[in-house]
Amino acid sequence: MAEKIDILGAAGAIAKGLGVTFKEMMSPTVTENYPDEPPKFEERFRGSHILQRDENGMEKCVACFLCAAACPADCIYIEAAENTETTRISGGERYAKVYNIDYNRCIFCGYCVEACPTDAITHGHGFELASYNTSTLIKRKEDMLAPVPPGAHAPVIAAEEAAAH
Repeated sequence: MAEKIDILGAAGAIAKGLGVTFKEMMSPTVTENYPDEPPKFEERFRGSHILQRDENGMEKCVACFLCAAACPADCIYIEAAENTETTRISGGERYAKVYNIDYNRCIFCGYCVEACPTDAITHGHGFELASYNTSTLIKRKEDMLAPVPPGAHAPVIAAEEAAAH
């Protein structure tokens, strides 16, 4: 008797699966003309990372290393440097002198975004990350920095100031 119930249960499961398949087969196909039209993303889409700036144009990252610690793929590399009286890069005592993300390893889990206390790192909507050369998949701070907001002035590093004069 139990075998009969198992067979009926299995047949019911197969019929239910086929019902979903036939229902999807009969629904209209949705095609996005990607190269010709801009893609449509869900709000929570996790694309390439962006290092945010504050309203004054300073970097929000204070090199606390929490994003690197939270990353399960160990793909974030940070080197910290101290802000000085003449050179102010971020609002904190330190700033990220080097901030690299290795997209060969990144799994786009979002743990780095959740761990950041200053909301310095976010996911953008960039999705065209494919490459034939894996060395181009290591994104540096300069590649990820958000543009300076209008009316704000980006901090200038002392070496750049000396070279300009």
